[in-house]
Amino acid sequence: MADKDAFCYPYHVHDCTPPQEKLPNKGPFHSEMPPKNSRKGAGSTSEKPLDAKTLRRLAQNREAARKSRLRKKAYVQQLESSRLKLTHLEQDLQRARSQGVFMGCSGAGGSILSSGAAMFDLEYARWLEDDHRHMAELRTGLQAPLSDGELRVIVDGYLSHYDEVFRLKGVAAKTDVFHLINGMWTSPAERCFLWIGGFKPSELIAMLRQQLEPLAEQQIMGICALRHSSVQAEDALTQGLEQLQQSLVDTIAGGSVADGVQQMVAAMGKLANLEGFVGQADNLRQQTLHQLCRLLTVRQAARCFVVIGEYYGRLRALSSLWASRPRESMISDDNSCQTTTELQMVQPSQNHFSNF
Repeated sequence: MADKDAFCYPYHVHDCTPPQEKLPNKGPFHSEMPPKNSRKGAGSTSEKPLDAKTLRRLAQNREAARKSRLRKKAYVQQLESSRLKLTHLEQDLQRARSQGVFMGCSGAGGSILSSGAAMFDLEYARWLEDDHRHMAELRTGLQAPLSDGELRVIVDGYLSHYDEVFRLKGVAAKTDVFHLINGMWTSPAERCFLWIGGFKPSELIAMLRQQLEPLAEQQIMGICALRHSSVQAEDALTQGLEQLQQSLVDTIAGGSVADGVQQMVAAMGKLANLEGFVGQADNLRQQTLHQLCRLLTVRQAARCFVVIGEYYGRLRALSSLWASRPRESMISDDNSCQTTTELQMVQPSQNHFSNF
């Protein structure tokens, strides 16, 4: 039975197949198949040369891969730098809290800097670092022979950069609006010109108009109209804020002592309106910058942002110089301080930006 049946089960295949060395020779024309790698030599001329389109695509792929590696490396470095900055900030905050440095300006009842305010300060510090990079790009774009289209990309990027700080302030206003209004996130010199948590648009327009001359007649008319509308909006917001302050005074000071809890509840409700004032003021500032870019040419807009950046950079430098001034000369200067102040008060005001 086994001799007649040539069928083999799968697990007996090795028993049915003779070893390879015992296979009969099939003749002089029989030869083993060469390995795949040996069919064509390394220098075979039978391979088709790559066309220009394929070579260009390969070059583009290599360049894209190289840029991707550079972006990944820069991103990793940025993450590491941000992590170190965050660690240092947390250490500084912890050290400051232990020393009682971050106390509010409300006397003995001052509150420690809130987490929202601390996060805004961190984000604003990063924004200032990006501001230096954008300023360098603007200066390079003004000096280099760039087309208006290429320069427009840089200007739009800087405008988006300012949109970002307004977004950050909107988030911070929801957590600690007093931190924004008091201007503790700015330098001391910048606080002298602070208006509802930021710059006053009409004053900025007046300063820029002197620096951007010569202007076309239509541009001058547009800038004057923009400044006039900004003054009207500023006056309305200022009057509204003054009414809110007077209402708070009446609410807190009025009534009997027994109704103190109800007075505080009513005052808290009115304080919530401060967020709206800061938001409207920031919206006015943001719209002013956008409108200026529409009125100016692309190179004038680039120059405009350079002037703004240099102006606030000099205010911050002035604050640093003032903080690091020699303390020894302060006592000797006290005697002449009163006389100098009296003379300055009677002198007519001068243009402080004539040499800007």
